[in-house]
Amino acid sequence: MLVTKGIGIAKLFKWTAGHILWLTALMGLVAALYHFNIISFAIPWLPISVIGTAVAFFVGFKNNQAYDRMWEARKIWGGIINDSRTWGMMVDGFVSNLFADNKVSKHEISSIKRRLIYRHIGWLYAHRSQLLIPTPWEHISQGGHTAKTAKYYQENYGVGLVGDEITRTELNLFLPQGEYERLINYKNTATQIINEQSRDLAAIREDGLIEDFRHMEMANMLKSFYTLQGKNERIKKFPLPRQYANMSRYFVGIFISLLPFSMIPELMKLGPQGFWLSIPITVLIGWVYVMMEIVGDYTENPFQGMANDIPMLSLCRVIEIDLREMLGETDLPPAVQAKNGVLM
Repeated sequence: MLVTKGIGIAKLFKWTAGHILWLTALMGLVAALYHFNIISFAIPWLPISVIGTAVAFFVGFKNNQAYDRMWEARKIWGGIINDSRTWGMMVDGFVSNLFADNKVSKHEISSIKRRLIYRHIGWLYAHRSQLLIPTPWEHISQGGHTAKTAKYYQENYGVGLVGDEITRTELNLFLPQGEYERLINYKNTATQIINEQSRDLAAIREDGLIEDFRHMEMANMLKSFYTLQGKNERIKKFPLPRQYANMSRYFVGIFISLLPFSMIPELMKLGPQGFWLSIPITVLIGWVYVMMEIVGDYTENPFQGMANDIPMLSLCRVIEIDLREMLGETDLPPAVQAKNGVLM
């Protein structure tokens, strides 16, 4: 997630320099063809403006849907934060000797609380890791220049910025050794971690450390975690429909291809200076449409490890700190900080 107040001109130019170069080459070539009278025809401005308006509406619709996907993902993670704190409160307040026939020591009670809370922290990081697995339609899964560009963005403006933080989130730090070795081999480890929590609650209920009502409330909380996990997986595994995601790119390409054959002849009517004005003006118009397309394209997948992502690592760390403080721990990991203006 970008956290700077604005995007500087230098950074914006760096991100879009490739598009500015090919737009300048295209518009310069067409301007030269007109300037040296190699071509003389001109497309009337009216049909170009109609096409441009239609493309703007279509790309705007795509961008709205892409933003909705990103904002929904952020709301889901907000729900995970709230329910995780509630889970910590329940574990801390519900697990006790109050209803037990055979009392256990305070140390054992503390051990049970720690196990339930640490396993939940493990679920958070496992869920995050699974959401970062690339899907076939994400940029990193494409071939050629697109994949190379996505990899560069991930390394310099994405998950690559927090490589030193990952060792703090290793799953084996939060699960008992035997349990870790068993759960890590499942296809959906996060799902099995929640199921393990349910089994643990049943065992605690049998020992009388929670009674039926508290067991039911805590089980409902596990159900809520499944619901939130499923919502995130829906966004991850169901792409923005390709007919919208891809057709907008073709429409923008058609508009930019036709634009110079209408704009440049019109501007060259201004005289000698018209030739030099026509190139930057048509480049600017084309750049605006290209950027509208790119913004939507990189926003539609909020879990692909880039700067536009939901800052899952930061949110997991916030929850981890809150829950471990509920256990009375003081040796806590630091909050994840933004790097290069990006919070992951």
